Amino acid sequence: MKRNSLATGLSRALVCAALMPASLPAFAQDAPGDAPASLAPTANASMGAMVAKDLDTVVVQGEIAYRDRTNDIEPTLVYDLEYFQRFEPSTVGDMLKRVPSVVFVSDVLEYDAVQLRGLSAAYTQVLVNGKKVPGAGDDRSFWVDRIPAELVERVEVLRSNSANRSGDAVAGAVNIILRDAYDFDGSYIRLGAMHYDDGEIQPTFAAVTSGEALGGRLLAGINVQDRYNPKIKRSDRFESPDGDFVDAEDQTDTRDGKDYSANLSYTADIGESGRLSLDGFYVRTDRDQVEVSTEYNARRPEDATEIANVPGLTRIDQDNWGIGAEYRFDMAGGRTEIDLDHARFQDRSTESEEEIAYEDGEWDGHEAEALDIDASDTETSLKIAHSRPLGAASMEFGVDLRSKDRDSTHTYYEFEADDEADPVVYELDAIVRSRIEETRIDPYLMFTGDAGPMAWEAGLRYETTRSDIEGDDGRASNDYDELLPSLHLKWDLGEASRIQLSLARSLRRPAFNELTPALLQEEFGDNDFLGNPLLDPETANGIDLGFEHRLGKRGVVGVNLFYRDIQDLIETVNTGEPNETAFDDYADDIADYMDENGVSEDEALAAVPFDPDSFIYTARNVGDGKAWGVELDLSTPLTAIGLPNTGVFVNYSWLDSEVEDELGTRRFNNQAEYVYNVGFIQDLPAWGASFGASYRKQGEAFMRVLAEEVRTTYDGDLEVFVEKRFGDNISVRLSGTNLLDAYKREYFDKFDNLADQLDRDYDEYELEAEHAGPRYQLVMRWAF
Repeated sequence: MKRNSLATGLSRALVCAALMPASLPAFAQDAPGDAPASLAPTANASMGAMVAKDLDTVVVQGEIAYRDRTNDIEPTLVYDLEYFQRFEPSTVGDMLKRVPSVVFVSDVLEYDAVQLRGLSAAYTQVLVNGKKVPGAGDDRSFWVDRIPAELVERVEVLRSNSANRSGDAVAGAVNIILRDAYDFDGSYIRLGAMHYDDGEIQPTFAAVTSGEALGGRLLAGINVQDRYNPKIKRSDRFESPDGDFVDAEDQTDTRDGKDYSANLSYTADIGESGRLSLDGFYVRTDRDQVEVSTEYNARRPEDATEIANVPGLTRIDQDNWGIGAEYRFDMAGGRTEIDLDHARFQDRSTESEEEIAYEDGEWDGHEAEALDIDASDTETSLKIAHSRPLGAASMEFGVDLRSKDRDSTHTYYEFEADDEADPVVYELDAIVRSRIEETRIDPYLMFTGDAGPMAWEAGLRYETTRSDIEGDDGRASNDYDELLPSLHLKWDLGEASRIQLSLARSLRRPAFNELTPALLQEEFGDNDFLGNPLLDPETANGIDLGFEHRLGKRGVVGVNLFYRDIQDLIETVNTGEPNETAFDDYADDIADYMDENGVSEDEALAAVPFDPDSFIYTARNVGDGKAWGVELDLSTPLTAIGLPNTGVFVNYSWLDSEVEDELGTRRFNNQAEYVYNVGFIQDLPAWGASFGASYRKQGEAFMRVLAEEVRTTYDGDLEVFVEKRFGDNISVRLSGTNLLDAYKREYFDKFDNLADQLDRDYDEYELEAEHAGPRYQLVMRWAF
């Protein structure tokens, strides 16, 4: 267990804060700016009347929406749904691709695991209504394409840590705020259809209503949308980058599914100062991914003989839901918050792939493998916090209690035919089970002050984790504690300009597959992998320095520099123990020696040297790394040059990092070198219409793991829209996505083991390209 001498001091400070006399004067200052209520309790002595904005002003936009400028002390970017809505995003992933420093390294037109600052999704914390939620990724990531854009009120990008929020945010945090009853009033319906490159047309429907009910305010929303992505892939394989051609593969990859989602929110004032909020969301993903591949022995199919037919099918059946209750009230001269939340992720998916091989046009074999996934991830949390005045400043203290239970079973099947007519009948190959239980108790203490042009926030958070981990090859318990200090400064240089400085310590907890003591055969080339349940988290010391300037009444321009120094990196290391593949290779040497020398097996065992080249690897905290970059963003109308109805949007992020592994220095895996967005919206008030365009480009990314290296590039993505409004209640919008038919290209260097990787002795070199074609969407919204 890690221990920190500062923990005792923090505990004493929390006790002193709890025992502070209740006779201190009430603190009657509003929470700064647009700070989200989901992240920090306000210090208001009493609650004002609830005032909600009309949904028709949100649905049928009469003017261009820009990036919000908040008064938060910690560096925060806020984007309302209206900022994205003109381009009709389908999911939160579609929204986030327009945000500074957001990278996705996934399939064409798929935006699932968000990577802030280009670092892997494991370094980005995703919150829903300010709360942690379990997700699909083995690296603890939450796939943001699971939440439809229509359920969202705003998206917040929190560039640095604060004490009153979980510290799992080395790269930063994305807070997805769903629409709630307190903020909106009215109803609307959204109807639409998407046309895809292969001629398929898929519908979408959403409805939201909000108003006074049950002594408070109630909001309910539903969304049903078909998600369809017909992709075409091409692969060419060679012996090495400058070696002979091996084979080619043409593949269609069609992803066809439907998402069902709903959210519910209720808010009511209780007594003179209390406010009760209840919320819940549910998302179901039902999706089929059908892959059909044909392999040839020549570069062009018309010149080739088919060597393999490879059909594959993945059925995704996932549910993600959460419920929460929050109560805030005045107490003892301050304000107290109690939050209780429960969230669950359920995955019941299947995967299968067959390969029917041919030689000289004749049947040569039929093999298949399948995988059944049965996984659930449940998190329950309780937060108790109190904020109060402390002289010229304010103080907040509290504790987060969290319980996590992840249970996973992967069942593998295989089939091999003896004759061409044999039907596919799977036989059990292996079962890999794992269970991870984590209990956290995280107390924190935070102080906030505002002295003229300077505002500051300083805090300490002490995160304690107790875990029990069980896999097929063992079980273990592990405890670790981390003290996470944070300091934020905001200096107003005038009414229009300000400088922000943030210093914070954060962490990244080990991925589930890194922890589970279950042997995964040939996970890295010919090498096996065995999880290590005694891993500690990675920790990072970070700094953000930013300058922001307001342009007129609605525009804003900003620049931010960031740096992260990351310790205890989790890397894959060799246990030194040969695996089964190594012994199988040795068995071949023994048989050859017996045949060549006419000796017995025992004599051959004594004579043949055993020099294994494949091993069992595991994960350990052995490395350090650093990441840095520059982030620029501009969002403004062109009023200064006489174009008040023209809005422009630009952001650019230059990203870099350094990690040392067994092969030398590299960047963090899959960190793009840069990402930028540029776009405009032209409003035509006299015609009740508008149009606009957006262009996004992401730089090259590189990944290096044991026995494989991948370089990934993306073409630019162009989107346009045209909109016509009818009165104050109806709008019709036509939008186009991927109009340049962007390609994703991957370059794979594949090896059998580390020795071959060091010597550049290739097993295979592969070039793969995929694209999906343009798509068009027609949407009508009616507010009433």
